Amino acid sequence: MSNEIDESSREYVQHLQGVPDGCGCTEIWEHLSDNRECEKENEKLKEEL
Repeated sequence: MSNEIDESSREYVQHLQGVPDGCGCTEIWEHLSDNRECEKENEKLKEEL
């Protein structure tokens, strides 16, 4: 078995980049929430342009 991550798996976990190993559920949910807020702000800025 290979240690390489296939492309579909990479896309599946991409949203967890930046979450340190060993984090608990609360930290993961905070990370996801922060990312959603940033995405919303970016979309809003794009609309203003």
